[in-house]
This record gives sequence, C-alpha cells and structure tokens, in this order.
Amino acid sequence: AAFRQKLAADFELNAVHALKTRNATDTTEKFLFQLRDHSLIETVLIPATPGLTTQSDRHTVCVSTQVGCAYACKFCASGLDGIKRNLTAAEIVDQVLQVQKQSGERVSNIVVMGMGEPLANYDNLLRALRILNAPWALGIGARKITVSTVGLVPRIKQLADEPLQLRLAVSLHGATDEVRERIMPVNKKYPLKELLAACDYYVNTKHRMMTFEYILIDGVNDMLDQAQKLGGIARRLRAKVNLIPYNPVEGLPWKRPERDRCKMFAHTLKTHGVTATLRTEKGTDINAACGQLRLQHERLSTQESN
Repeated sequence: AAFRQKLAADFELNAVHALKTRNATDTTEKFLFQLRDHSLIETVLIPATPGLTTQSDRHTVCVSTQVGCAYACKFCASGLDGIKRNLTAAEIVDQVLQVQKQSGERVSNIVVMGMGEPLANYDNLLRALRILNAPWALGIGARKITVSTVGLVPRIKQLADEPLQLRLAVSLHGATDEVRERIMPVNKKYPLKELLAACDYYVNTKHRMMTFEYILIDGVNDMLDQAQKLGGIARRLRAKVNLIPYNPVEGLPWKRPERDRCKMFAHTLKTHGVTATLRTEKGTDINAACGQLRLQHERLSTQESN
C-alpha cells in the first residue's frame, strides 16, 4: 500500500482522457482531452498534405502546453478565458501517446503550437520533449519537433543553448511594431527589435533555419507593405515564412482574406528570395483553430448547468 501511494504521488499514468473527437473532411482529427482536475485541452492530428511532401506516412501532432493562455492575442480563442495553469510533463507527453492510441497512426512529427505559450511552461515542456525524443520512449527526432512562441525573448535565447536540435517557429503576425501591437499585446514587452535580436542569436547558435508563422487577417496585416517588410526580415535571417489564412473564431471580428490576396502576399515574399508556403486550410469544418472546441464545450456545459 505504501508503494502504491508513492507511485500515485510521483507518477502519472493516463494523464489525459479523450472526451470528444472531431474528424474533418480533410482527415484532420481534433481531440478534446480532459485532465484529472477536469480542465480541458485540445490536441490535433494533422496528416501530410498530398503533393506537399513525399512522406505520405507523416503524421504530425499539435500539442498544448497550458490550460488557456495568458498572452491574449486578439485573434486567438485559446486566451479568451485567460489561463488556468501549466500542463505537467506527463500531460504533454500523454497527448501524443493518446493520439497514437486513438488514431492507430504512428506520430512522426510534433508541433508545439496548441493551447498556451510553450516557452512560458519551459521546464515541463523541455522535460516532455526529452522524453518524446528518447530512444526508450517514442524516439521522435528533435529535428522533427517544432516549438512555437509568441516571442518570449529570454526563453528563445535559453532554447538556443539547449543541446536538443529543436526547430523554432516564431508567431510574428505583423512586420512592424504598430501592426503587431494591435493584435499581440506581448509586443509591448518584447518589441520587434528585441525579438529579432533573439532570433539572430538562435539562428547563429543553432545554425539552423527558423520559421515565422504569419496568420493573414483581412485588413489587419495582409497589406503588401507588410509583405515587403516581412520579406526583408526573413531574408536577413534566412527564415522560412509559413502563411496561414485566418481560421475564423466565433465571437471575434477578424476575417480571412480572399485567396488571391493571400497568394499575392506570398508572391511578394518570394520576390525577396524568401521561402514562403501558403498553408492549405485544414480542419475548418471542425473548428481546428486553437481553443475553439474547448471554448464551445465549456460554454455549452455552463448553459446546461444553468
């Protein structure tokens, strides 16, 4: 009995429980997981897009690192109700294990781009990624793991000094302080000059290409002058740009630009010699953007209890 108590105190088995799943027509699959304290998080299984990769067996899992988010990006559902807590390393790891179990697919890639700000839960995140990378666990190569951040400058530098060869993706979403501050409050604490200096440090330390994530929002950051400035930034850092047409969130005013406008933005980046991909929208029919399914479930539960 004493040994069982010690195990229960020190270890977590089955840290997440699948409460609900949604399958999109494009085979993207979204999981709503419940934790032991009844908090809810989301995880998404994203299959390879035919024609964009030769790895037809590639299956990427997008994991969450926090319940909610404290950074309140204006376009994101994850932070609408603030933050509740960090996830433990066990809860981060178990998302991947449960997705493999539920889907029957072997996970080959991980993107830490789900609910929460990964670098704000740094210690638990790194512990989880070391486990997922370990040959005695899932053996997922560090170069197949991408960590996203809204731009926590000190943590980016810390990540650069880690021995794991993790990939870095910075959620930029604006090529000037004016545009970025409109939609990302974190820019007031870490303005572009400081953020880009940290990116310089990461690239020069790791000697690896980084990525800028850029959600295109109609009339906010999809202007060609933003594309010109972004092109200059990405070319200097030799960074790839991943353009993501906005996934509409119920209750938020933002809209997705027309497809031709998105293509023009991508073309402008390419004229600067920048590698830019315009993401094919995935999971729109299952509300795949971060936090949407959790938010809907919580609000529905509140209405039913009232």
